[in-house]
Amino acid sequence: MKFIQKIFLYLILGVGAIQAQTSNYTYKVHSHNDYKQSVPFWKAYAAGVHSLEIDVIFKDNTLFVAHETAEIISKHTIESLYLDPLRTALKNDLQLTHKIQLLIDVKSEPYSTLNRLVKILKKYPDLTKNENIQFVISGGKPQVKDYVDYPDYIQFDHQKLTKILNQEAWNKVGLISVDYKNYSVWNGKGRMVADDLKRVKKVIETAHNLNKPFRFWGAPDSESAWKVFTDLKVDFINTDQPFEATKYLKSLSKRVSFNKEKSEVYKPTFAYDQKNKKVENIILLIGDGNGVSQISAAALANGGDLTLTQLRSVGFLKTQSSDDFTTDSAAGGTAIATGVKTYNRAIGVGPDGKPVKNISELLVEHNYNIGLITTDEITGATPSAFYAHQKDRSHMQQIATDLEKSEISLFIGGGEKHFLNKQTMPFSIKKTIEEITNDEEKVGVFTAEGGMPGIKQGRGNFLAKATQRSLSFLKSKKEPFLLMVEGAQIDSYGHFNDTHGIIAEGIDFDKAVTEAIKFADANKNTLVIVTADHETSGFSIPQGNVENHMIEGDFTTHDHTGAMVPLFAYGPQSDKLQGVYENSDLLGKILKILKVKTNE
Repeated sequence: MKFIQKIFLYLILGVGAIQAQTSNYTYKVHSHNDYKQSVPFWKAYAAGVHSLEIDVIFKDNTLFVAHETAEIISKHTIESLYLDPLRTALKNDLQLTHKIQLLIDVKSEPYSTLNRLVKILKKYPDLTKNENIQFVISGGKPQVKDYVDYPDYIQFDHQKLTKILNQEAWNKVGLISVDYKNYSVWNGKGRMVADDLKRVKKVIETAHNLNKPFRFWGAPDSESAWKVFTDLKVDFINTDQPFEATKYLKSLSKRVSFNKEKSEVYKPTFAYDQKNKKVENIILLIGDGNGVSQISAAALANGGDLTLTQLRSVGFLKTQSSDDFTTDSAAGGTAIATGVKTYNRAIGVGPDGKPVKNISELLVEHNYNIGLITTDEITGATPSAFYAHQKDRSHMQQIATDLEKSEISLFIGGGEKHFLNKQTMPFSIKKTIEEITNDEEKVGVFTAEGGMPGIKQGRGNFLAKATQRSLSFLKSKKEPFLLMVEGAQIDSYGHFNDTHGIIAEGIDFDKAVTEAIKFADANKNTLVIVTADHETSGFSIPQGNVENHMIEGDFTTHDHTGAMVPLFAYGPQSDKLQGVYENSDLLGKILKILKVKTNE
């Protein structure tokens, strides 16, 4: 046991301020039957719980930790499993930053058991005098009138919703606990039915009106249940999974979003959609990391809809790279831009490291103008796949040089720091998108020295405005064009496992989609394509409330996943992009629609 204690002391010290973080929470986690954990006390203590349940049996002048006499193990005493470890933690300067409750559930005759407990605790004045440690007696208890006979540090678990009339005895009550099953049959899956919810709310309200902390025992033990009980302000969340429950509840602040962003949903005319008409212009919008769940979350947080979800032509892209099950943005962007699957980190080169023509270069040969917009650096993996040819995405100076040498007509994005000689660039460099004028041949706007801020950091309506201004610029050239628009930071917040960030960026991306769809309705030869390079974070949305714009997100990883990503299309021949196919096949479909032939 000493070896195990040392391991857990190391773990607690190693993970930093686990306990300090929990002091700000409105909920408390109760480790039910904690003695049944693989490592009693230490596992729950390391997780930062606020309460531990200890069943005790008085036998042979000893307080054993067990539920029944048959389960007694001679070395498992209240001292060895709980009091000594707690003392050890305090001696090693693992000071309590919040109150911790030892809920001692008496399974033997109460008076003799409690007399023995009081004698034992006299040996632990460092615990009984610590104002952050509470000893609460549950299970077998003395008569209420005798509560006052016990030391001040001993309190009792009251298992009724009525107040004890004797005020002195009532002052000895430290907790109210009731059996959950008396009020609801909900098992922690799906949703609690209205009648049950009403009863459960009433119970909690009654307990809180008595000014005592409250706990359900026998309650469902799942993420859904923990979330519901937290929302209902149950003081102690009862669980047999202290580590998992604490981890889950700690993460809620990043996983639960109450959305305040709004994308006004535009209803397309569908006048030219799926018609077998000539296509001249392509608007390709790439939501980096934007999978089905990300789109669903943005739509539901936006009141249930997006402009994107109005579109009728839908497909899916397979995203695997040539050397990995899970692509990165470089290989994903390259597959879309060149029609060639390549290795992760490659920009515009094939698996052999040799340059491959991208869609920009192919279309320039047919008198197209090319525009690129991103909320990332313009040298980022996705936009650079449309102009650069480098063996590794980290070659920023070389990628910047490739942009300078390219025949791109317009770019808007961050990453100014990578361009050392802006005055010699063949672009008219502007400070803002408002400075772009239609009479210039080649225009560039650097929006940041490095990366751009997110919507959460105040980026504002940049992407939609940049899309609108770029479309005006490209249209003025009287030649067909390709405009690639990247919503880069859906991916960024996926890596952070930040639900609010994903939703805010997703809704912002939809505003750019709206500008593209409006343009397509006004310019009948325009095809809009909306897709992603990959999915990020294994995002899912287990719970939410559309009316309140609340979404709870969950994550399986901080990285990309191998999931297919959706593709939406709008405009003439959009139906030809339906189906399930490789991301590298998209270019061929676009060129076929445009009737552009290549020599390769």
